[in-house]
Amino acid sequence: MNPDKKIIIDDLLERVNGSPFLLVIEYTGMTVPQFSELRTRLSANGAECHVAKNTYMKKALAEAGLPDTGDQLVGQTAFVTGAEDVAAAAKVLKTFEKEFKKPAIKLGILDGAILDEEQVKAIAELPTREVMLAMLLGTINAPASQLVRTLNEPGASLARVLQAKFNPEG
Repeated sequence: MNPDKKIIIDDLLERVNGSPFLLVIEYTGMTVPQFSELRTRLSANGAECHVAKNTYMKKALAEAGLPDTGDQLVGQTAFVTGAEDVAAAAKVLKTFEKEFKKPAIKLGILDGAILDEEQVKAIAELPTREVMLAMLLGTINAPASQLVRTLNEPGASLARVLQAKFNPEG
């Protein structure tokens, strides 16, 4: 194999292995400013968008032990990877597609499973990681908050009775 190709494939392999997800988009018809805007929006959400030859990406996916995407990697495709939050990256792609009618989401790979376009769009509907963590924290804290309120109520009731007894005006 040509050493230059090997370097590119190794770089792709590093990106794929360093990301818990991979989203594949078809960017045909996008202008350079639109593509730059997409990259900026993805970057703000901890994701990156890269263009590579489909054959190189197929080899990188095979080396990473990820499922075969079959004939999905054709045409002008770009690959989105990120550090952690697939929902945020999918949300950016879905919003961008609504705005500009491009790029088309082709597929995704998450936890070793291939996702179709509809599944990726469903992930985009999920709340962001921060919102989910806040919801989880609220759920965990709810019983403790209720316990504290219950334990404080007898003392608060006594304080109200004493205040009414010794301060009848107020």
